[in-house]
Order: sequence, then C-alpha cells, then structure tokens
Amino acid sequence: MLEFSLYVEDVSRAADFYHDLFGFPVLLSKERMAALDVEGKQILLLFKHGASSEAMNMPGGVLPPHDGEGTSHVAFSIRASDMARWERWLLEQNVEIESEVEWEEGGRSLYFRDPDGHLLELASPGVWETY
Repeated sequence: MLEFSLYVEDVSRAADFYHDLFGFPVLLSKERMAALDVEGKQILLLFKHGASSEAMNMPGGVLPPHDGEGTSHVAFSIRASDMARWERWLLEQNVEIESEVEWEEGGRSLYFRDPDGHLLELASPGVWETY
C-alpha cells in the first residue's frame, strides 16, 4: 500500500499528533490536507472533512472526489521487542491505551485513539497468519 487516508476536523492538529507521536515527517501541510511520510515506504494522508468532496483540477489531470464519515481503524506494525517502549511512550504522551490484545498466533496489539477518535493499533508480528 502506498497511501492511506483519514478524514479529520483539524488538519494541523492531526498532522502534529502523528508527527509528535510517531515522528512521521510532514511532507505537505495545507488547510485542506497534509501528507506524512511513514517509514519512507508509505504516505499517511490527512484530509479535512468535506474539503475533497468535489473533483479537483490539477495541472496533470483531475483528482476524483472522496470523503469519509465516522471513525476509521489503522494499524502500524512494530517489532515485538519494542512493545514495552511504545507502552511507556504512549503513557508519557498522555495517550490512553484503550485495549490490549494477545493473539493466538503470538502477536500483541495496543489500541488507542487519535484526536479525531480514529482507532489506532500498534501490532507486533503474530497478529495475522501473514504477519
């Protein structure tokens, strides 16, 4: 996957949250959207609710409309050996861990929310047969 997106009320607040918590570099930040680099492999797009609901003419073509409602779920992969460090970091950042799950395949997940209520997960290997 190259890009994944979340729809947020305040793009600047959301970009700051993901940058400060995960260290994701901000590649682009505008009122309508922000793009953050996820480990040099993927892009997290943060779109302001409703700001992309109409087609947008660009010099190279047209971006089709899109938008989303409600909360979404995104999982970030981490090494099992980093789980305790992440737990401490979340607590230090006053991010409440909503749930912890130990999976049958041996993986573990921590669940928490971003400022817009999206459910975020930190998942170690063993959560899925393929991970």
